[in-house]
Amino acid sequence: MSSLNKNIMEKILSYLKFSLPIALAVLLIFTQSGCKKDKVSDAPTITSVRSYAPAPGDSVLSKIGPGQWVTIVGTNLKGALQIYFDATASSFNEALFSDTSAAVLIPSVIAFPSVPADQLNTIRYVTTHGETTFSFPILPSAPTISGISNENAVVGDSVFVYGYNFFFIQNFVFAGTTITSYAAVNDGTSIRFKLPATVTSSGIVTVTTKSGTASTVFTVNDMNTGMQCNFDNVNNYSWGAAAISNNSVEFPGNRLYYGRITASTLGAYDFAWYNGGRGMNMNPAQWVPTANLNDPIANYALKFEMNIKQPWSNGYLYIVKDYDWTYLARYAPWLNANGTSTAFTTTGWQTVTIPLTEFRTKANGVDGTGNSPANLKALVGNSGNGGINLWLINPTGAAVTTPFDGVFDNIRVVKIK
Repeated sequence: MSSLNKNIMEKILSYLKFSLPIALAVLLIFTQSGCKKDKVSDAPTITSVRSYAPAPGDSVLSKIGPGQWVTIVGTNLKGALQIYFDATASSFNEALFSDTSAAVLIPSVIAFPSVPADQLNTIRYVTTHGETTFSFPILPSAPTISGISNENAVVGDSVFVYGYNFFFIQNFVFAGTTITSYAAVNDGTSIRFKLPATVTSSGIVTVTTKSGTASTVFTVNDMNTGMQCNFDNVNNYSWGAAAISNNSVEFPGNRLYYGRITASTLGAYDFAWYNGGRGMNMNPAQWVPTANLNDPIANYALKFEMNIKQPWSNGYLYIVKDYDWTYLARYAPWLNANGTSTAFTTTGWQTVTIPLTEFRTKANGVDGTGNSPANLKALVGNSGNGGINLWLINPTGAAVTTPFDGVFDNIRVVKIK
């Protein structure tokens, strides 16, 4: 080979050695880009909303409401980031999704009055590859009543009715009296009003909206139904309280007389409820009418009004029938579900509701933490009659150094379902 040809050949090999890796890298980049482009989905679409329940309930819906499980039907539904119903983010588990269906729980609380007009009756579906907005009727469900702040308030007191879907209220009745001056919060979970002087009888609470009507089973402003002791016209008090008083300066908003429980300190494992005004004991009375003793126990609850002046952060109120520790209810509103504590006080009087299913046996050496009674007779006996005891107890190994001062009234057992 001539020297000229040899030089030419060396230049060609040198060029190929330098440029081939670049060419391969460029080719690889374009190949990967093309693959990624192929994997990008189009924006989602929604074609309908179906019932989440299995067939025959799996039908196309014409309207939906808060707290309802639904199945969104469409395309490209995987990769969801957020799903909004009337501008309110929902809860979902994408494991329940396919590209053509998504099972979603509509938020239980939608603040309809606060939703911008252009976002009412809309489902906004946001994914990693786009979003869509689907127009669909989203209406408040029928209202429900979950509780009342003070069932036996006095004239002028602020009272709250708690529940869901208090939207577009058409009529509100408290103890047989139509209330015209009230305010419902934007999220529809409560109604606030001041008890007017026109409420003079007992009766149920009824809230009627455009979506339906909710009524309580129990009556309010009621000093007689299921009453064990109100210290006035039904007075079965026996002994043990720090005082029986009608002092409205110390505890305003009272209904005449009430019972008081106090304690300056409680020692570790202090069960001496009979000392120093820590126990309030009532003579026997009828818990449940004998004709109703075969009713489900879940249909009944013990209720009372309570006013706690000082922060309560330790010690339990034990509620016992006839000094019998077989079943008892432990009440500690300062105790959080996760085991932590938050000091508790009331702003005036408030109603406490303890379902009879919360009366429990001893478990692992701890009273009131085991099994609920199988039925009413297991708790109240064949007669349905017995006394009620309220005792301040410290079942823990840590001494309680915070004073307790609380008053109680209108102790009763009533039907709640």
